[in-house]
This record gives sequence, C-alpha cells and structure tokens, in this order.
Amino acid sequence: MQSMPWLESAALSILVPAGSQRDPIGLAGLAGFTAEMVQRGCGEYNSREFVDELDRLGVARSASVTNDHTRFSAAVPAFRLMETLALYSKLIQAPRLPADQLEDSRMVAIQELLAMEDDLAQKLMRELRQRLYPDPYGRSSTGTLESVQTITYQNVADHVSQYYVPDNAIISVAGNIEFDEVIDTVERLFGNWQGNIGIQLVEKPPPPGHHHIEHESSQTQIGIVYPSVPYSHSDFFLARSAVGVLSDGMSSRLFTEVREKRGLCYTVYAMCHTVKEYGCVLAYAGTTTERAQETLDVMLAEIKKLQQGVFDDELVRLKARLKTGLIMQQESSSSRSVSMASDWHLLGRVRPLEELSDLLNQVDTPSINQYLAANPPGQFKVVTLGQQTLNTSAVNGGSHE
Repeated sequence: MQSMPWLESAALSILVPAGSQRDPIGLAGLAGFTAEMVQRGCGEYNSREFVDELDRLGVARSASVTNDHTRFSAAVPAFRLMETLALYSKLIQAPRLPADQLEDSRMVAIQELLAMEDDLAQKLMRELRQRLYPDPYGRSSTGTLESVQTITYQNVADHVSQYYVPDNAIISVAGNIEFDEVIDTVERLFGNWQGNIGIQLVEKPPPPGHHHIEHESSQTQIGIVYPSVPYSHSDFFLARSAVGVLSDGMSSRLFTEVREKRGLCYTVYAMCHTVKEYGCVLAYAGTTTERAQETLDVMLAEIKKLQQGVFDDELVRLKARLKTGLIMQQESSSSRSVSMASDWHLLGRVRPLEELSDLLNQVDTPSINQYLAANPPGQFKVVTLGQQTLNTSAVNGGSHE
C-alpha cells in the first residue's frame, strides 16, 4: 500500500499467478481465454449485472495477462475503494464462468489473435522474446488459432482452480487511503481464500540462431534481441541508462542515426525487457524491403558502439526524461499501484519513489561506461518479417547462425 493523501482517487491491482507461463502444452492462450471468462459475472452478479455494478462505482478498469500473472486493475474515487475491493474479491474467488458464454470468449480470443497478425511489430516482438528467454518465460499470452480453438470449458475451470490462488498473488493499493481500513477490509474479504500452485515450471532452452518470418509485404520488420540484466540486478539502472541513450527520445542515437540522418525507416527504438530471473534488450525497426539490410547493419553498428561509452550531455537529457516519468507516477494512483505490484513480484519488496530517485541520481557517465566496457552488447539474435531474408552472417562476428 501507499498513501497518496493529496489525491481524490484510489487504485488497486490484483495479480494472480495465472500467467501465460502456466498454459499447458497444446493450450497456449488459456490464461488469456480464462481471464476473459472470469470477467463474465461473479458471486451474485451475472455478466450484465457485474458490468452495471462496475459502472455504478465509476470504476476505470483493465485486465491483462503477462507471462507471470493475470492482472486486474481498477481506479475509483477514493470513497468507493472498499466497495470496489469487495466486488473484485468476488471476481477472483467466485467467478461464475458461465458455460453458455464460452464461445463468446473464444471469439474475443480469436479477434485478439487476428489483430496480432495485423500488428506486425508486436508479432515480431513476441518471436524475439521466445528466442531469448527459456521456455516458458518467453511465451505470449495470445496463443495460436489452433490452440484457442481446442480450449474446453473444463480447461478454463481447471485453470481457475489451479492458479487463481493466494500463493504468489499480490494485492497492491495506492491513493487517498487509510492503511488500517484497507488492511481490515482485505483480511475480511480475502482471509478465507485458499489454494497453492501445485505444478512447478520446467525450463527449456530457447531456439538457437536467427529467424525469418515470410510475409508478403512491401515493408520489412527487423528485430534484434540480446541478453541483459533483470530488474532485480544491482546494475539494472546502468544498463537501462545505456539503452536510454540509445533510444529514449528524438535526440537518441538510434533515432538520430537510423531515421534522421539516413532516412532508413519510419520507426526505430530499443528497450529493456525483464522477467523475474532474466533480462534482455529488444530493438525494432520498420522499413522498406529495399532499405532493410542497411537498416539492420546500421542498427547493429549503433548498438555495438555502446561499448565505447556514453557522453555527459546524453546522460543529462536522459535523466531529465526519467525524472519526468517519476514525477508523473507520483500524480497517478493507478500507475503507482501497478508499479508497486511489479516491484513486489520482481524484488520481493516495494521501492519507494525516493529510492528510485536516489538510484537515478547515483548513475553517472563513468559508472555507465565501466558497466558497458565489462558487459558489451553481444550474443545477438535477429528476427525479420517480410519478403526477403537478410544477411546475418556478420551479426555476431562473422559466423552465420
């Protein structure tokens, strides 16, 4: 919990350990399918009544499935928080799972998959994560058309009973709240919630080498992934700052060199990505077929150049952007509840905003450059999507993978 008494709102995030990493073999997308079914009524409310109750309370809500969790988030006027917690406690512990709406949920899942097929950048990113992280940590929440078609009502019911449990679940609340009132309410609503995760995950190595996805298009999507440190690592903010110099803002190296100077693409960026035990850097560019090879070569050159270090003026600009993000987080109960839940999952504790600010202040050019010299970007994997396969023979120093 975090009290933000200057706000008139309060927000909650409830995470249950029903992420895509828990999807059974052959049933990819089950976590997302289940999350859709869970929201179709709970307790004494049928599907329509549940939505009406959310609207009566003025709940701004969302639900999402990550690799680790299914997350339900809600933001309300602060005086409506306890009623909202009561409603979500029923959603988590007593979903109705109406069997007559199974096919409606299937259609929603299929529509999301079809939308993913149209969003080529997201399709590429999904493949990049699968190429870097060991299975099941690279799994997507959307599954495949084939797997979604095979999901049965019993699969959904089993998923709820196995993973909508308090074991590794997180409830995060932020805003204009009274701690004791929230504690008493949560104990009353969730005190009898029971269940443990009975199935342990088994890691399998990711596919080796580079990969091309054939797609008839005048555009080519380019993705590069390489290993980095996870959020829990003591060097994370050094790695994050280096990637920020590479990609945060219109004065960043990738944007300046690839788009502005050479005009090679319409979109280019890089970002840090993390799961609990692993981290990586994902880089992306969308360009034309004719300019795809040069775009890949220039992107790789800029990423590899990071090991030579960053400059003071680059870091000054980056810190200004990051601190703006921290200030904005202090003004939103929703973003704070989400980030606290993420901290608890990834770190086992919540980082106060003051600690985050101190960590950013401690980052300087020499420490970043020392980190980059000891941990130069490498072990690249490239995924492309388009008409033509690109030449990746020199990506990791000359050997074709």
